[in-house]
Amino acid sequence: MSRRHRRARGTAGARPATGSPAARPDRGRIDGIDALRGVALCLMFVYHFAFDLRFHGVIAADFEHDAFWLGFRALIVSAFMALVGVSLVLAARAGTTPAHFWKRVGVIGACALAASAGSWLVFPRTFIYFGILHCIAVASVLAWPLVRRPRAAAGIGIAVIVAGLAWSHPAFDARALSWLGFTTTKPATEDFVPLAPWAGIVFVGIALGHVLARGAFRALAPLAASPAWLRWLGRHSLAVYMVHQPILLAVLWLAVGIARRP
Repeated sequence: MSRRHRRARGTAGARPATGSPAARPDRGRIDGIDALRGVALCLMFVYHFAFDLRFHGVIAADFEHDAFWLGFRALIVSAFMALVGVSLVLAARAGTTPAHFWKRVGVIGACALAASAGSWLVFPRTFIYFGILHCIAVASVLAWPLVRRPRAAAGIGIAVIVAGLAWSHPAFDARALSWLGFTTTKPATEDFVPLAPWAGIVFVGIALGHVLARGAFRALAPLAASPAWLRWLGRHSLAVYMVHQPILLAVLWLAVGIARRP
């Protein structure tokens, strides 16, 4: 079967064989999902570009308190976490093996550690110790057992979201527990995505994935015609995420340095 034909089947939402250990998870790719992930990445580029402009002293945006930037960040993180849940459903439908699942989680975990190490070099006092990649890795492990139980996943997800937004306690302000959520203040870190409420969106994403699957992903059909570069970003989101910030920082460092020369 040609690559083009396999893609057509995936875009149409066809269910590949799930019982065979040889089933390839990428057969279940949906172009609309890749496009949505690409859109989320583009929004993240905008956010990080503005953040880097402040880092270089070009603008004075208040990312910690301004309602616009807080809301913009929440939208981006919510989109990524929901798509994690949808992607877990796609992986299960495509017959992913436990070995492939744990390999993927391991890759994400390794990237999370690399992000922590890189941020420590640039921001030693506020390095990332539990950012979005850390949360995705842990939430994926927690959500996987419910990937075929959308109602239970939705119930747990809503409960985690509500609890994370409505309840806090000073005991969770310590770094050893802050990654769970429920903190009274945001820790001093460049990126903080605790399990509560954000992991709850992954569980809700599982329910959303089942809803989309029941409709053969027809709701996303218009996105399948999105530009190829956007879908490419979505297919390679982890690699793009890992390289985009170093590139942005380096390019801005050069540009600002040249602009400030006498």
